[in-house]
Amino acid sequence: MSRRASQPLRLFSEEEAKELQRVSRASSESRNRHQRAVALVAVAEGKSLSEAARLVGWKSHDPVTRLTRRFNLMGLAALDDLPRSGAPRTYGPVERARIEQEARRTPDRKEDATATWSLTLLQRALRQASDGLPKVSTFTILHTLHEAGYSWQKDRTWCHTGRTLKKGKDGTVYQSEDPYTQEKKR
Repeated sequence: MSRRASQPLRLFSEEEAKELQRVSRASSESRNRHQRAVALVAVAEGKSLSEAARLVGWKSHDPVTRLTRRFNLMGLAALDDLPRSGAPRTYGPVERARIEQEARRTPDRKEDATATWSLTLLQRALRQASDGLPKVSTFTILHTLHEAGYSWQKDRTWCHTGRTLKKGKDGTVYQSEDPYTQEKKR
């Protein structure tokens, strides 16, 4: 059943129409802003609230109703998320930049005892650094890196299973620990 708005959407100004069209077509916008813009454009084109909701993947018409009311009151600011409750962020842009800087640094095998970063090793390095963050959590590091566009462990290097690096008289050589390693790979 299609649903008509109890409070109709007001007409867009020229700037609002251009911005809504831009946001509804832009792939660089956040998903929430994109969905809201598409829903508002659909309602403005004469689609019902239920059709607009289905178009953006919402299950009911209620979010579209709330969105039209917000748009009538706030204009384009209705596309943005409302402030949420909870504690404010502890770490600002300077601290987040420090986390990103440390993650971009290639770990020193002797000092950091690793060839690739894990969250706990990155946390330890940040806590021990003189300009580091003494109380940073792994969740904060993960969240900060995710916001910066990093995808954890996609570029991780892996070791060969069953081979170790041994130092001998002739220099360093790879030694196979398990004589059946090749047979197991088949």
